[in-house]
Amino acid sequence: MRKDVRILLVGEPKVGKTSLIMSLVSEEFPEVVPYRAEEITIPADVTPERVPTHIVDYSEAEQTDEQLFQEISKANVICIVYSVNNKKSIEKVTSHWIPLITDNTDKDSRVPLILVGNKSDLVEHSSMETILPIMNQHSEIETCVECSAKNLKNISELFYYAQKAVLHPTGPLYSPERKDMKPLCVKALTRIFKVSDLDNDGILNDHELNFFQRTCFNTPLEPQALEDVKNVVRKNLSDGVCDNGLSLKGFLFLHTLFIQRGRHETTWTVLRRFGYDDDLELNQDYLFPPLKIPSDCTTELNHNAYLFLQSVFDKHDRDRDCALSPEELKDLFDVFPYMPWGPDVNNTVGTNDNGWITYQGYLSQWTLTTYLDVQRCLEYLGYLGYSIIAEQESQASGITVTRDKKIDLQKKQTQRSVFRCNVFGDIGSGKSGFLQAFLGRNLTRQKTINEEHRSFYAISTTYVYGQEKYLLLHEVFPDFDYLSDADMSCDIVCLVYDASNPYSFEYCAKVFKQYFMDSKTPCMMVAAKSDLPEVKQMYGCSPLEFCRRHKMPPPQTFTCNTAAAAPNQDIYTKLTTMAMYPHVSQADLKSSTFWLRASVGATVFAVLGLTLYRVLLRQR
Repeated sequence: MRKDVRILLVGEPKVGKTSLIMSLVSEEFPEVVPYRAEEITIPADVTPERVPTHIVDYSEAEQTDEQLFQEISKANVICIVYSVNNKKSIEKVTSHWIPLITDNTDKDSRVPLILVGNKSDLVEHSSMETILPIMNQHSEIETCVECSAKNLKNISELFYYAQKAVLHPTGPLYSPERKDMKPLCVKALTRIFKVSDLDNDGILNDHELNFFQRTCFNTPLEPQALEDVKNVVRKNLSDGVCDNGLSLKGFLFLHTLFIQRGRHETTWTVLRRFGYDDDLELNQDYLFPPLKIPSDCTTELNHNAYLFLQSVFDKHDRDRDCALSPEELKDLFDVFPYMPWGPDVNNTVGTNDNGWITYQGYLSQWTLTTYLDVQRCLEYLGYLGYSIIAEQESQASGITVTRDKKIDLQKKQTQRSVFRCNVFGDIGSGKSGFLQAFLGRNLTRQKTINEEHRSFYAISTTYVYGQEKYLLLHEVFPDFDYLSDADMSCDIVCLVYDASNPYSFEYCAKVFKQYFMDSKTPCMMVAAKSDLPEVKQMYGCSPLEFCRRHKMPPPQTFTCNTAAAAPNQDIYTKLTTMAMYPHVSQADLKSSTFWLRASVGATVFAVLGLTLYRVLLRQR
């Protein structure tokens, strides 16, 4: 909502503009009236809407046209004052003042107008019959008020309506010509309905309505008041109430009724609570709350954010198969202005046999977005209504900023849950297959992937010492001469070469010696395509000797060409363990006992995780 309101009064000479302002301030009719009143500011604590209000007078005798145009451009609302006993001043409203204001304001953001009929104490009739056709002709006119500066009739009301026209404008919400809400308003309220429909059954039950009421107005509805609201909808709309809950049609009807009855501040309160600005767009401050991220720190979702995202998944997994079909995914993202996940996501995270994103894959994609682009994650959580449904101050409360990586190295322990592994290798070395194998896809299944939907990332969970961690693999484009900061910044480096190609290892050796030999980032060499006959690498020394010289673990053999549905996952546990414990000695890394301790229970925990989710689903 605006931080202040600027009201400008214009009109023909001697219609009583200055008298209206002075009567408001002194609460009595002035005997001596100057040509023009000085600008006055009414403090926030004495205005109904608790917003500072500036009231500006205009005098043709004291001001130039240029000064008038400047005041028009600065005004938030303009009161066109006429005298109810002066037909010429009424005619000037349409012949002079409205065209003048239109010519000096931005066409895309029309300033609201209030028609003010002053000197009502001098006549016994109303001017409304003359004014109503004018109001119908000009949609920017919010309302008309008849008042009297002399006997103080409707003076406070006049400035309240002017304030209201700025803070709760009708224009963006409602079309008087069609007698219906405008499309943007319907779109915004539809999103609000869907966010508030916690069980996604298409109706707001009593619990959801009470939560909505408490969220927007800080007070629950009494049972009788709730029933009264539903009865109003029932009387006017046959399908407005279904199964004793409010349908989307009923919800939209209620807001149309509020607006038609002049209670559009109710609708604006709801819209603003759900993040909308005066143009019915989601506010940038709502979508992107401040979040300070020091250098060498990463971003992760915290427990509350994961719980929220689990509830969103549960809400849209209609068939309870622990995966989201294309229709279910589309329904989930229906509250977004665009589809945020493309087909590449299905090749970034785990999917079921149908190619649908699983529960674990869904959480993995959110984890990846938070790690790589936390601002986008904040935006996405905003669309889903995280701060409202989770009752948090903003989306930023769902993000954990990890401590500096240097502190982790000093303390030889980390509290992080997400570890990044950059995968290097020459063209054809098997990098892409290595990423897809992490998602449980063997070579046969990988061949079905559309090249246009290929992803350079893969993320899933591994278990180290019984702790669930996320490993994020990133395939780096093989350009030896140029590596970006992002290519260099990771927790562990994976150097992949084709064991069946004699020239494949050389690229890995060069990358290591050029970029990582003197760094503290642990590195692992992977001999891919181990199902094929191994050949001697045309390099100065063997891969095994190279690793020994540079105090790296021996090359790890790997293949994704397996008869089993999913390739062996041990190597990913090793990568995660090295990322978690970069200080571990070379002797430990060679020890099979060390790796056995690190990976123990991984399969048990993986199965337990899915079983626990299914149990929670049944309970809900």
